[in-house]
Amino acid sequence: MVSDTANPDVPLDAGPPPKPPAPPSDNPAGPDDAGPQNPNMRWYVVKVQSGREDSIKEAIERRVKIEGLQDCFGKIIVPIEKVTEMRNGKRVIKERKLYPGYLMVHLEFNDRMLYLFRETSGVGDFVGGGVNKPPPPMNDHEVARMLGQRGEPVDVAPKSKFDKGDKVKVKDGTFAGMEGEVKEVLEGKGAIRVELTIFGRPVPVELEYWQVDYA
Repeated sequence: MVSDTANPDVPLDAGPPPKPPAPPSDNPAGPDDAGPQNPNMRWYVVKVQSGREDSIKEAIERRVKIEGLQDCFGKIIVPIEKVTEMRNGKRVIKERKLYPGYLMVHLEFNDRMLYLFRETSGVGDFVGGGVNKPPPPMNDHEVARMLGQRGEPVDVAPKSKFDKGDKVKVKDGTFAGMEGEVKEVLEGKGAIRVELTIFGRPVPVELEYWQVDYA
């Protein structure tokens, strides 16, 4: 016997009603997928005017968008490393360009990209390329090394302006005001060994560069 509450228009074996279709997604590639990348993209080295690496990078990125060439352009990098130096007795971290005068670019090399780079002020040419000769892409080892160098700071000892035999005066520390002669330059430590006269006797004292000046 069929219940009085059954719907006479729905067959008894029809099963649950189908779910309504989901609304269309704004990102058909999925929320975690930015879309397929151009498989023809490779890393190349480009010669540019030294000192203008950052501004040239911005100019190229701007032109890529204006001319609608995003499909064959990935990214452009000014290779840098972070170094720590001692300044006035304090450890300072700063960025330093690894290869002044060069940019690393990830793109599909073709006539359109070649023209864009050549028509950008300050750009020379792709390294290794020539007339009717496409430039060779960087190998995987070179790319890994380049990207891996953008990590933790490394210690870089500042270069000494003093030479052995120079007369110097201590301007900071226990021996401030005393004068002596440089006996040894300790480049790896960022220091010099100075012979001072203490209590009438010559005594070698190790001082950092910033602690002394020419006498």
